[in-house]
Amino acid sequence: MIEQIRTRIDEADRAVSPVIGVILMVAITVILAAVIGSFVLGIGGDLQQTPQVRLSVSGSPDAVNLTHDGGDSLSGENLKLIVDNATASNTSNIITRDGLDDDLSTGDRTSARFPESTPSKISVRVVHKPSDSLLVDTTISV
Repeated sequence: MIEQIRTRIDEADRAVSPVIGVILMVAITVILAAVIGSFVLGIGGDLQQTPQVRLSVSGSPDAVNLTHDGGDSLSGENLKLIVDNATASNTSNIITRDGLDDDLSTGDRTSARFPESTPSKISVRVVHKPSDSLLVDTTISV
């Protein structure tokens, strides 16, 4: 009797192992096909890397100044400068420059003049256009 019970338990256990093995093999095949397909089709291959850079921002009554304090060099044409009025009563746009005149590497400085009277507080954002990454987002008093 005990031998019959052991035989039935052993037979039941054997059926589970092949089923699990087949499921694992199918899962591995699907994952490998997805990875290989993404490389072949080039999915994710067009991503632009964000430059590693440190920029400082200062302001004067007539301009905003950007100083490259270290990191990767930046092409001016790949940058977008957005300066907004950051006073509590008004949040209008002051400057939007799609591309800067100067390329920036460590120690370089560039500025953008204000077209009109300067508010006391401004919001400055610098965007790296190829990667669509925000390099600077700060508010300063002028």
